[in-house]
Amino acid sequence: MKKKLHTPEGVRDIYNVECGKKLALESRLKKVFHLYGYHDIQTPTIEYFDVFREEIGTTPANDLYKFFDREGNILALRPDITPSIARAVATLFETENFPIRLCYAGNTFINHSSYRGRLKENTQLGAELIGVDSIEADAEMLAMVVDGLKKTGLKEFQVSIGHVDFIQSLFEATNLEDEQKEEIRTLIANRNFFGVEEILDHYEIADQVKEAFHQLPELTGGPEILADAGRIAPGEAARLAVERLRQIYDLLKIYGVEDHVTFDLSMSGSYGYYTGIIFRAYTYGTGDAVVRGGRYDHLLEKFGKKTPSIGFAIILDELMSALDRQKIKVRKWLDIPELDQYEKFVNDWHYFLKDVAASLKKENASDGTIKQINIYVLKEFYMRGFGEEVSFYAQFEQRLKEVKAVLLK
Repeated sequence: MKKKLHTPEGVRDIYNVECGKKLALESRLKKVFHLYGYHDIQTPTIEYFDVFREEIGTTPANDLYKFFDREGNILALRPDITPSIARAVATLFETENFPIRLCYAGNTFINHSSYRGRLKENTQLGAELIGVDSIEADAEMLAMVVDGLKKTGLKEFQVSIGHVDFIQSLFEATNLEDEQKEEIRTLIANRNFFGVEEILDHYEIADQVKEAFHQLPELTGGPEILADAGRIAPGEAARLAVERLRQIYDLLKIYGVEDHVTFDLSMSGSYGYYTGIIFRAYTYGTGDAVVRGGRYDHLLEKFGKKTPSIGFAIILDELMSALDRQKIKVRKWLDIPELDQYEKFVNDWHYFLKDVAASLKKENASDGTIKQINIYVLKEFYMRGFGEEVSFYAQFEQRLKEVKAVLLK
């Protein structure tokens, strides 16, 4: 009798109803991305190992699936899709006008230790906004996360936001060696603040810095904690980080998503390439974040293109687990009615945003003008809403025509 072969540890088959639900969720989330003007991109599952090398700041090398091709090149299964997109943009989009909005769906592979009991293959859906460093870009990504999660049926979830510069300023103020800083970072990630205080007491560190670390557990919650964060900020970079978070929150109120937003100034990010705001989304029924994201203004430099960027990834397997445990039903199949009109809408919206960005760049518009135009677009297409008595596509086309007459004379 032949031996039956099962899947390796950490991967699994998905079929029948569960597979249908997964495809439906992908379709629903992709539709949200398209509504925000993002276009699809696919990158290879296999990349050169150098795309994920240590200096990139992604998954540690010993957690990668590595192998050789026939020519002796070291290859790797991608553990993270963002570096792949950074590589693609740096090499394929040299003549494109920025910003570029891209979205994707794909599987990632991380060779976790078996005792962790985590999946080694996960499906991620994400979006990347490349070529702009602004509070408007940060707010756009966060609003898209909230809209996407709401479209899946989730009602109770929170997007927790931090800033790399705030926590990094605290580390730098200690003047400790990198090894001690990394130990403290790990303790903070595990919410072991007693362990942090124990380490700090072993070294000569300014009382003001110790007090700032002591206050970290309290710097989690609503926008009111930003005032406390500003008071204990150890330097200019940390104060600017807190101010940026305040401004982002003001924009999120315009989007109408502030009820799902909290802050956590102890957050340091899961990837080393993060440089600005970082965020994670949590809900009931899963032990890990269902969304991870942040700003990575220097990642594309590693591939030869200097441009700021921000993005996020929804971990679909964690999201499905949460929906199942919260008993939220997902329709097995989702059809897009009037597909031709939908595809026209996606293209019209995408190229309208690109044309506006190109016009502002050509006119060398000031930051104030750019902010006014961003808020104008927000109000026209998100705040006004669309009626149900007339086709959405007809309303959108008419509104787009009116806005173009104002912005693209």
